Amino acid sequence: MKSILGKLYVQVLIGVAAGVLLGVFWPDIGTDLKPLGDAFIKLIKMVFAPIIFATVVLGIAKMENMKELGRVGARALIYFEVLSTFALILGLLVVNFVKPGAGMNIDAAHLDASSIATYTSAAQGGDGITEFLMKIIPASITDAFAQNQILPILLFSTLFGIALAHLGPRGKPMVDVLESFSHGMFYIVGMIMRLAPLAAFGAMAFTIGKYGLGSIVSLGKLVATMYVTCFLFVVVVLGFIARLSGFSLWKFLKYLKEELFTVLGTSSSESVVPQLMNKLEKAGVSKPVVGLVIPSGLTFNPDGQCIYYTMAAIFIAQATNTPLTLMDQLIVLGVLLLTSKGSAGVTGSGFITLAATLATMDKIPVAGMVLLLGVDRFMSEARAITNTIGNAVGTMAIAKWVGALDKKQMDLALNTQPAAASDSTEQQSGASNRAVQTPIAGLLSPHE
Repeated sequence: MKSILGKLYVQVLIGVAAGVLLGVFWPDIGTDLKPLGDAFIKLIKMVFAPIIFATVVLGIAKMENMKELGRVGARALIYFEVLSTFALILGLLVVNFVKPGAGMNIDAAHLDASSIATYTSAAQGGDGITEFLMKIIPASITDAFAQNQILPILLFSTLFGIALAHLGPRGKPMVDVLESFSHGMFYIVGMIMRLAPLAAFGAMAFTIGKYGLGSIVSLGKLVATMYVTCFLFVVVVLGFIARLSGFSLWKFLKYLKEELFTVLGTSSSESVVPQLMNKLEKAGVSKPVVGLVIPSGLTFNPDGQCIYYTMAAIFIAQATNTPLTLMDQLIVLGVLLLTSKGSAGVTGSGFITLAATLATMDKIPVAGMVLLLGVDRFMSEARAITNTIGNAVGTMAIAKWVGALDKKQMDLALNTQPAAASDSTEQQSGASNRAVQTPIAGLLSPHE
């Protein structure tokens, strides 16, 4: 019994269950516990930028062939575009088939849009494609680090890694410093992860306490449709990709169970990025691939959010009896192909992106987003978990595609669960530290 309770994912599950019970029976207390989840996310984000920087720089600095860098980047972008587009189309097809909003007969003119003013005002600052690309170049790298801007950090890290690779022996002192730096960062992650059960408890208590179980019941058809669609996407689509890449999706999910339960509790795919990168390296993916694909996947491969976007947009149209032609729905799809790429891995970003999308179309009433307020937080878990699994499977698939996946090491990690995935909170900290100390396929060399 003691060994079972010592497992991190069991502790997170207990935290989630306790949070739900507290939110149901003592909602006032539950709503006051929101800072517990917020603090955990802030702690993770505190080390998020340094870990991405160190991982990307070290991976590229140890590469022998710079042409491989462009090859990985190009194939990653192709994979991201294909998968996110498929997720958007899947959401569109399912929402048209199930029609969760049909029969609600909501008059959009009578909806109170004041409750979504924060999201719509944020969406008004939406950038065009040119401005989006320009923002990838940071005005100051210190500013990019201070604001945890993923793409500018990724750009600077890539350039710095290339520079150190070209410097050769002269760049080795800096590489050694970054190695030691990353050891410390991953040790901090191990300490932070001990707080995951408490964070899950606070986040779930707040969600249930504020919105109540009744908000799920009233819009249950939409929530159920969202969860079933995400489940089918993971099992069918990602399962097929996993099989093509030579591994079992089920074993892979078992290997990542601590990370997935943490995402379930915190509703943020960003909350597990450092330890997810660690686990994938231990599963045989080379450091450069992990360092490039995981951070960029947060922005360019949000599969769960893509499913949500098309489902939510068409749901609002159905609920408000807004007629949409096939061309209108294709326009929604086309706009989302661009706006979905600006998504971040934190709670609330999906709502802002959806508001920006509807505002650009002037067809589906933006005020209809009020209907989603009560259940958006519940659907956020499905989005975050799907995003995390999609990003992890994508990293394995891209590594296999470019010949940077060590199959023997992958089989060892996925088939020896207790050793490969540290189950206790004590082991979690040590595993994070040991994973960095062990050089795992630092070069993009083919593994057959």
